[in-house]
Amino acid sequence: MATQQDRNLLAVIGDEDSVTGLLLAGIGNVGQDQKKNFLVVDSKTQIPVIEQAFEEFTTRKDIAILLINQHIAEKIRPMVDKYQAAFPALLEIPSKDHPYDPSKDSILKRVQKLFGE
Repeated sequence: MATQQDRNLLAVIGDEDSVTGLLLAGIGNVGQDQKKNFLVVDSKTQIPVIEQAFEEFTTRKDIAILLINQHIAEKIRPMVDKYQAAFPALLEIPSKDHPYDPSKDSILKRVQKLFGE
């Protein structure tokens, strides 16, 4: 059984610039089973590939936080909205070409609902 202490990685699903920046910051990891903790999404990336990475990262026991570019989260919005687990925490982040839009952030919507806003 995994504990919170076992969750020591960040994962990212993002465009090339976002993933490259985060990898340069040191979040990259390739496990002994050759599983990576990141997915670079471009215009050719099929939605099932994004969904598979999201499913894998949200079920892995070594990931504490999953970062996903908001414009990519929009492509799999039903999965993102359905995700409710505390770990890994899911955070939607902006990208260089797509600014953050609070009205699309499912986590922010839940918090606002909780506080009656």
